Amino acid sequence: MKSIKALAFLLLLVVASIKVNAQQIKDGETVNVNGIAVTYTVVNKEKVNVKDQDFDRYKVLASIKNNSGKSFNIRLASSLDLTGIANSKIIELDCINATGARLTSKKVQVSMKSHLINVTYATKDKDGKTITAVLPVTAGYYFDQG
Repeated sequence: MKSIKALAFLLLLVVASIKVNAQQIKDGETVNVNGIAVTYTVVNKEKVNVKDQDFDRYKVLASIKNNSGKSFNIRLASSLDLTGIANSKIIELDCINATGARLTSKKVQVSMKSHLINVTYATKDKDGKTITAVLPVTAGYYFDQG
């Protein structure tokens, strides 16, 4: 039987393209990196049997708080600017001692919040009549102080 006594994660903090070296973080522990407080907590543990082997499975929640004294913003240059999506990731927690079977997620990622704006445009309804519709569009990403 494979078992994990305590989950240990490596923390990778990425804010506005500033990469920080990975460091170890434990369940319930808060790590402060450049004013960003990061915590993860195991909220559920279950045992599963896969091919006659028992595995422990964990449900993990990660939280972050911006104590840096400034907000972080990414504005998208166009609707097809996919680099903004990749740059919106704030933290990545990678489990360094996972023993689960296939299809087990070993990574938790937390990203900035989406900044949505409503775009009003003219379109036609099913009868061919011109109407006004509203479409929410992602204009960027943000991570405010606190």
